[in-house]
Amino acid sequence: MIRISSNFDSGNIIVAKADAPDAIELEIRKDAGEDHYQWFHFRVTGARDQALTMRISNAGGASYPKGWEGYRACASYDRQSWFRVDTDYADGALAIRHTPERDSVWYAYFAPYSMERHHNLVARCLQSRRCALEPLGATVDGQEMDLLRIGEPGEGKRAMWVIARQHPGESMAEWWMEGFLDRLLDPVDRAAKALLDAAVLWVVPNMNPDGSRRGHLRNNAAGVNLNRAWEEPSPETSPEVFLVRQKMQETGLDFCLDVHGDEAIANNFIAGAEGIPAWSDRLADLKARYLQGLLDASADFQTGEGYPVSPPGKANLKMATSWIGQHFDALSMTLEMPFKDANVNPEPAHGWSPERCMDFGRANLSVMAELAGALR
Repeated sequence: MIRISSNFDSGNIIVAKADAPDAIELEIRKDAGEDHYQWFHFRVTGARDQALTMRISNAGGASYPKGWEGYRACASYDRQSWFRVDTDYADGALAIRHTPERDSVWYAYFAPYSMERHHNLVARCLQSRRCALEPLGATVDGQEMDLLRIGEPGEGKRAMWVIARQHPGESMAEWWMEGFLDRLLDPVDRAAKALLDAAVLWVVPNMNPDGSRRGHLRNNAAGVNLNRAWEEPSPETSPEVFLVRQKMQETGLDFCLDVHGDEAIANNFIAGAEGIPAWSDRLADLKARYLQGLLDASADFQTGEGYPVSPPGKANLKMATSWIGQHFDALSMTLEMPFKDANVNPEPAHGWSPERCMDFGRANLSVMAELAGALR
């Protein structure tokens, strides 16, 4: 008997019908606030050696339906190694086709990064003498907001912030963070040492723990899109942003990278804060240097595709990159990674994967080390 379940960390699916393996009907549950949905994560048991056709009937109403074009779903038997399976999108429905080779298989929009793995990451980082935990406070659901300080403040040192996963369904952002932190805390890595000689790093591995656990795409537990809450965050409905912003004002800020995933664009890219009133030749030069450094450091980066640049004075100051860049007159950028396979260096079996996310995180550290001394 085929069973489908999602009652676990980051799980999300509604089962409408599962009577026959080739005619399974599913729906994605909406985020709190009910203005977003696209993330799915569920387990199928009892279907070994059966050809499954699983149709997500409400895919056409998802937040970014163009994200389904050219997309292939992720699957895993052991929740460690994730591979891609045949997927097609037509007439507003997403059909996932796969014949499981094991008694239990998990399917997801992207390889999940569980809250349990998040806690393991934080615990591992804190074994390093370079790292300290700065408790910020609690989320709407009462989970802790973890802020890591790597390095010691000192005269002339830059304050560099890296935050990830404001949108919880963009789990690639925390895979990126794992690779970045592992390298930053490597005691024999020369680039990491150079970076920490020049700067203190303030790192939020997961900005939206509640949405991550609940299986949301973009919103927190109060139904707020955190990356539209930076201008006037609420301690009641967007405490995650309120607490991080408050700490940024306390520490000062010379650099911020906000790590995300993009549903539609099948490449890695960076968006800047060009539309803010404070945009200047200095910030433009720093951004150009970062982009060139990342092109040199990673074969997975490109600058041909990305978001349109906001006209002068037209930046949305509700968004992290714009508000931070304007408030601190600092280099502030959004890094985006794909849910699909990357057009640059495609790998059809796994697509853009956790391993490639982590490698990309390590590559970004090299660029930060080169640029830290020039931020002011």
